[in-house]
Parts: sequence; structure tokens; C-alpha cells
Amino acid sequence: MPQYETLRWDVDEVGVLILTLSRPDHLNAFSVTMARELEGAFRRVRTDDAVRAVVVTGEGRAFCAGMDLSADGNVFGLDETAAPTAEDIRERLLEQPFQDGVRDTGGKVTLAIHECDKPVIAAINGAAVGIGATMTLAMDIRLASEAARIGFVFERLGIVPEAASSFFLPRLVGLQKAFQLVYSADIIDAQTSLDAGLVLSVHSPDDLLPAAHAMARSFIVNRSSAALAMARRLLYAGVGSSHPIDAHRRDSLAMWHASVGDGKEGVAAFLDKRDPVFTQTVADIPDFG
Repeated sequence: MPQYETLRWDVDEVGVLILTLSRPDHLNAFSVTMARELEGAFRRVRTDDAVRAVVVTGEGRAFCAGMDLSADGNVFGLDETAAPTAEDIRERLLEQPFQDGVRDTGGKVTLAIHECDKPVIAAINGAAVGIGATMTLAMDIRLASEAARIGFVFERLGIVPEAASSFFLPRLVGLQKAFQLVYSADIIDAQTSLDAGLVLSVHSPDDLLPAAHAMARSFIVNRSSAALAMARRLLYAGVGSSHPIDAHRRDSLAMWHASVGDGKEGVAAFLDKRDPVFTQTVADIPDFG
């Protein structure tokens, strides 16, 4: 089991990982260390066959109260001498000083979540503010406790939405609602988050984690890891397509690979009236281009 300073990693017998943000004395505030550990954890999720789905939650009464603003120097961990340009970001993003001194740490985390190829559920148990809110947007499904409070509070601090949220937020709630949430910088309750389409459902505090865990299990028991990963990629790619022919091309490629892989076992199990025994993993899926 990996060891972390700011996270807890617990995997059950069917492969549901409960990944807990664990700085409860600081309301799980996001630090440079947490950013590095979360990015690494989700890179590990992608290649660890023992993990088939992820539930992310917070220890104590908060999910994540935003960036830890008590850190010395630039609290976002950025190099104030770098002076980046748009050309630098396009051409030299992975070079220094841009890789470590300019790239948004929250964005590195949400890219790792987006690329992990496993179902990811946020169980938002309390305050989710700033990066605590935007990191959840890259997760596939968000469930909220009645105690949850969600806020895109960047404009109160004179900063901007990060963690690739300009990509994810409008796709979840629509552009007009995204503007309202960002411009107002209000902290909204669980019911308002549900009404806005930010979360799928609201639960009592005691029921939140069991509900998220049960949902994760329902996604993976008697399911093909490879087919789930391909479906996840298809859905994310589909929302950005300009014409259904693009989806048709990807669907065709995925369906061919599925039909000669775990699909054979799935059909045989259906005809035999038995549970399937799927063997393919994320490593077996193609590049959709």
C-alpha cells in the first residue's frame, strides 16, 4: 500500500479505492504536497489492476477547504521569476521552469484524474471550496452530504478558476450557470448544488460514503475493466465532438476491440446464464486518436 503524508489509500476486496484527503486539522486544505500526492495517486490508479474504481472523500468535517494560504512564499508553489508567455505555455510546458514553476498544480491533478481510465466518484462530505470544488469537476460523478458547501470563490481573492475547470464546469452546468457560479463567488449548499447540476444526489452525512461505495461497487462487479475504460473515454470525447461522425469513428474502433476481447466472454456468459469472468484490463484498450 502506498504511503502518503496527506492522503489515505484503502482498497476493498472488489477493487474500490477509498482515497481520503487527510489533513483534518487544516480542513484538508490543499498544499503543494497534497497536489503532488494526488497526481501520483491517480497516475498509480491507472496502472494498478487492483484498483477498479475510486471514491474520493475528506477526513473530518471538510472535503477540502481550498488552497492552504498559510504557506511561505508563493502559496500556489509558483516561480514568480518565470515570466511565462502564451508561446512558452504552448511550446515549453514540460520544460523548466514551466513544468514546476508555472503549471497550475490543481490542473496537474485534474488531468491525472481525467486520464486514470477508472470510474471516479466524489463523496463531498463538507466544505469544498476553491480547488476543493474544482478538483471534483474532473471526477465522473459527485455525491454530496447535506453538510456540503461548495464555492468557486476565486474572484474574492483576485485569482481565477484553475484545475482545468474552464473545461469541466461549463460541460456540467452550462455556460450561463458557470458564469454565475464563478462571478458571484458564492458558497452554495448541497440542495443548490443539486439544482445547478453540480452533484448527482444529496445524502445524510452518515449515508454519503456508504452510498458512494455502493455505487462504485455496482459499476465494477461483473464488469469489464477494459470496457469501462473505453466507455469513459468515449463519453468524454463525445461531449467535445463537433459532429456525430467523430463519435461513430471512435465507437467503431472501441466496439471492434471490445467484441474480440471481453465481449466474447460477456456474450458467452449471457448465453450460458452465468456470471462473466472478464480478464482484460486498461492496458488492453486502444488509442482512440
